[in-house]
Amino acid sequence: MAVVLTAAEKANVIFILADDLGIGNVGCYGSDRYKTPHIDKLATEGTRFTKCFTASLCGPSRALIMSGRYAFRNGATNQDACTNLDPKEIVLPRLFKAAGHATACVGKWGQLPGEPGDHGFDDWMRFNGSGVYRNVEGGKPERYSIKGDDKKLADGEYMPDMCHDHVVKFVRQHRDEPFFVYYPMSHVHGELLPTPDSVPGSNDLMADNIAYMDKLVGRLIAELDALKLREKTLVIFMGDNGTGKGMADRATIGGKVLSGMKGTMLECGGLVPMIANWPGKTPAGRVSADLIDSTDFVASFGDLIGTKLPDMTFDGQSIAPQLLGQPAKSREWVFNQLARMWYVRDAEWKLNEKGELYDMSGAPFTEALVNGPHEARTRLEAVLVKLNPAGGILDQGDGSGRHANKEKKKAKE
Repeated sequence: MAVVLTAAEKANVIFILADDLGIGNVGCYGSDRYKTPHIDKLATEGTRFTKCFTASLCGPSRALIMSGRYAFRNGATNQDACTNLDPKEIVLPRLFKAAGHATACVGKWGQLPGEPGDHGFDDWMRFNGSGVYRNVEGGKPERYSIKGDDKKLADGEYMPDMCHDHVVKFVRQHRDEPFFVYYPMSHVHGELLPTPDSVPGSNDLMADNIAYMDKLVGRLIAELDALKLREKTLVIFMGDNGTGKGMADRATIGGKVLSGMKGTMLECGGLVPMIANWPGKTPAGRVSADLIDSTDFVASFGDLIGTKLPDMTFDGQSIAPQLLGQPAKSREWVFNQLARMWYVRDAEWKLNEKGELYDMSGAPFTEALVNGPHEARTRLEAVLVKLNPAGGILDQGDGSGRHANKEKKKAKE
């Protein structure tokens, strides 16, 4: 079903991307340990999606979001490869630019090519690396840039607060015109450091950082309210991949450890929190089990703002109807890839590149290997044959999805 909005209804969009935040880190997803009242309120007053999938590492995940295309098409199969993406693959900001939106990118960008301004962002503030919070005593100052102006973080400055302030400044400047903000946060990527709210000697920096991230989300929503922009603004909150190594065992739900973490092809490597909130448009209090993968955002935002996609093969399916509470057909399957590992998953089954079939009825806690012929195997094999990831751009990295081929690099040196 086509989504039709009048010019007056065209949304501002703020896309908040939390770093290394899995479903077990968010209160409204049932987290035992972590409290996220402001994010939970977004879900209560909007729609929470329970089967949103993306690549299980930061770079490949962001490439999916920006391009709407699978890694075997654009080559974003490992972290290092993402920096070499063809610029034409960075579609999302150009869509908003073409629709007349003011555009900003604030936060983490380094795993994508060039500068945000090369790809349709009018304004940007980016830090280098991941998990940038504050200067460490005795270490080199952290660096960041504002529209290409390189700066050093001063002692006492807190990068998440600076990013928040930059987002707010941009929103205030463009309150009278449509805008798009891509807000890839520092929280909660390691190395975790005390937040401004941490008590001296805190023994749970993960909880501290999740709480501070949640606080910043609440402050941003309060700012939109104060500017009378809430009814004009679609807010998407999403994790970029599952919980990071070392923190996954503590990210339990109902006392159970989840299957998988960041960097794995198990369920919670790529299953992430995703919440949509647009007062008066997005259904309030709805919990949706529709399958979503992160290639869907390009198609969805294109629908919402009325911008035609470039003449390329896109893999996403628009979820604009779900965002607006309209009748919609859910995806029949999602595809996930990292390096030369991949799987296709429907609501109940998963089939990987090795031909292993898993019963996912126990997900997100268990996934049971099923041997022998099965109707689901036949059906999902047909999907993989049609996609043909082995016939696309094959990963040349070390096999983990994290790095390029180090042996080849050494041979060239």
